[in-house]
Amino acid sequence: MRFPWVVVGCMASACAVLAADPKPTFTAEQVKFYTEQVAPVLKANCIKCHGDNPKKLKGGFDLRTRGAVLAGGDSGPAAVPGKPKESLLVEAINHSKKGYAMPPEGGKLPAGEIATLTKWVQDGLPVPADLLGEAGAAVPKKKEFTPEQKAYWAYQPVKRPEVPAKTSAHPIDALLDAKMAAKKLTPVSAASKAVLVRRAYYDLTGLPPTPEQIDAFVNDADPKAWEKLIDTLLASPQYGEKWGRYWLDVVRFAESNGYERDGPKLNAWRFRDYVIRSFNADKPYDRFVKEQIAGDELPKKGEDDNDPIIATGYYRLGVWDDEPSDPLQAKFDGYDDIVGITGQAFLGMTLNCARCHDHKGDPILADDYYKMVAFVRDIREFSNDRNVKSTSNQTDITPYAQRKLYEKELAERMSKVEELTKQMVVIEDAAIKKMPAEDQRASEGLDRPLVVKKVPTFLDADQKKEYAALKRQVEELKKKPSPNQELALSVNNCDPTPPATHVNIRGNAHTNGTEVKPGFPEVLGFSEPTIPPMGKGAKSSGRRTVLADWIANPKNPLTARVMMNRVWQWHFGKGLVPTANDFGKLGEQPTHPELLDWLAAEFMEGGWTLKRMHRLIMTSAAYQRSSSPDAGNLKTDPANTLLWRFNMRRLTSEEVRDSILAVSGELNLSKVGGPSMYPKLSAEVLAGISHTNKKEHWPDSSKDEMNRRTVYAFVKRSIQVPILINHDQADTDNSCPVRYTTTVPTQALGMLNGEFTNEQADLLAKRMAKDAGADVALQVARGIRLTTGRVPDPKEVEKDVAFVEKLKAKHKLTDAKALQQYALLLLNSNEFVYVD
Repeated sequence: MRFPWVVVGCMASACAVLAADPKPTFTAEQVKFYTEQVAPVLKANCIKCHGDNPKKLKGGFDLRTRGAVLAGGDSGPAAVPGKPKESLLVEAINHSKKGYAMPPEGGKLPAGEIATLTKWVQDGLPVPADLLGEAGAAVPKKKEFTPEQKAYWAYQPVKRPEVPAKTSAHPIDALLDAKMAAKKLTPVSAASKAVLVRRAYYDLTGLPPTPEQIDAFVNDADPKAWEKLIDTLLASPQYGEKWGRYWLDVVRFAESNGYERDGPKLNAWRFRDYVIRSFNADKPYDRFVKEQIAGDELPKKGEDDNDPIIATGYYRLGVWDDEPSDPLQAKFDGYDDIVGITGQAFLGMTLNCARCHDHKGDPILADDYYKMVAFVRDIREFSNDRNVKSTSNQTDITPYAQRKLYEKELAERMSKVEELTKQMVVIEDAAIKKMPAEDQRASEGLDRPLVVKKVPTFLDADQKKEYAALKRQVEELKKKPSPNQELALSVNNCDPTPPATHVNIRGNAHTNGTEVKPGFPEVLGFSEPTIPPMGKGAKSSGRRTVLADWIANPKNPLTARVMMNRVWQWHFGKGLVPTANDFGKLGEQPTHPELLDWLAAEFMEGGWTLKRMHRLIMTSAAYQRSSSPDAGNLKTDPANTLLWRFNMRRLTSEEVRDSILAVSGELNLSKVGGPSMYPKLSAEVLAGISHTNKKEHWPDSSKDEMNRRTVYAFVKRSIQVPILINHDQADTDNSCPVRYTTTVPTQALGMLNGEFTNEQADLLAKRMAKDAGADVALQVARGIRLTTGRVPDPKEVEKDVAFVEKLKAKHKLTDAKALQQYALLLLNSNEFVYVD
């Protein structure tokens, strides 16, 4: 249970103080001291904020009665009678406790007034009888959740709803049609096959279909042609590259740490590849969840089963300050990042809003937040110093056979070093015996290295030669390069016995309140978890396995709903709950709660696999509708909330870049995964790197590397590729649940003037000329087909040919240059960057 303080604070301490001093008695002189000396100081400096307005007490602290002082406020008891050195009030007026300086303005009180208040505490807080206050009244009462809070839709178990009477053969359409019928909306007709094939390619692979692929589908008379196309695209390796990018948005994927130095997150690319690999393999989502939350605690399926370890890179993706001004606060900022992301990504809960106080909109308590922190307290900090590589954030995932070989080689090398060192010590000891007594004594302690430096002067010629040879061999062995290891960004060397977790009062890591144990948000009604004891030699606490099992539990009301809402959003552009990371009161309410529950139930009962759900959604009539408007429907439902048509969408930033490479013929699909590539950046962009050695932070990639899919581009927090940021690339500092679409001048200016787009326009023009020959009309038609997928109207071709000829005549451009400018125009058309 919770208490109506902003944070629990030290309620137990308050109770103890009150219980120990229930009915104090004071002398007339002590009461006079309070009335004549203490009360005026309090009235002049304190009561305005801590008593004049009982409904708006600063920090929940009331100074009007002795009982209230003992109970304290947000920060716990304000005073311990007779013990001023242990009293927060005395610390505050002396400005000796970080975060507490009272009064907050005007500096410290005069020394005399500080002495007066200190004596008051020392004397036991004497007050007149009418200001003693009720001890029991000062103890906070437990907070109960209201029936409304408990009944909130997102916290109820997932139950498969009844599908309405068959108005449609497809259950998704039946649930949607019922809503439309109630509003007297008529869904628009189905999109053409040419539109559908382009929609499907972009939706499942993030790439445009070639004209030949469009024609193949349009001309396929098989009634199952649509289902066949979906299955083909789901089996494509490009599916994981597209849908994996969505998940990378949600978990704030980046390959650098942020802040001024923005150092690299070594081997972060392995997490990216893990996500892509998992989507392509159709890994069950509950397993996907468990691997990211507790992969290092899961049993391995084989010696080289490294995916679960790589998955824990999830914890290391956030920003990291390598030189914090307040290390303890920075440490808890790291926990806040983890709890915030975990709550939003998997549960649709803004748990991080309860770090400093109970959640202002949802029944999420500060205790709940710190119980979640307790689950992850075994995770050590990213690094203990400024070194971006540490034994806490890198795990050796070298294949077992290879690892055994290098471990054997390393053991043999170290054994040889040990043997040679022993021989050297024998010679050293013999030489030391010839040294002065003080050197002999020094050699027995910490100063032996200094004494050893003198050894050669006490050796004969043969001994010198032998000693030098031994030393040389040791140095050569130590200089040998370390065996080639494969490392992954991860959690490693976790703490099997984490320290106690306390509520941080007002989110301040330096002010501990009550201790909490790992636990789940109370309003969800789950029992307190049992953390099994870890065996000898454990490398973690086992807590995160308990957390992972709870998140991935079919009885958890949020997990399946949240993921199905994301899948729906990524297909339709808008979720059934528009605020995909927030299913709470401050988020938007579901437009189709029955459909969401039906999808969640279907998802879990079908084995938590996504590809099955893609097929289900894409075979619905709702997905196959045209995006064309309807005047009547627009009046009733202008935002298309009830999905009477399909929502047109603009390409994501990655799709824009990939599509340009695809239509120019330069896209490199042959290389999948591996270390990230670096797109070419102008000198002006590179100037933004706050380091003198720019190439160290943004090296040159080969042309083949740069032409890989954009999902493989290095994601550096302080440097962004212009074409990507211009088209609303994901925020990497926080979870990005949805890519918002902006329309700003820099998009058109960048596309028209950017070096990348101009280079690719030239290559597109050459492809048009190669494919169509010397006929300008055929070149134009080919360009339109490549960039839009459709067969152009003859009049459109005629008009565009006239434009090309005008470029040559008016601006004296060559045939090649004019065609390049026309190709640039095609890449800048709305039809190219919009689906439908």
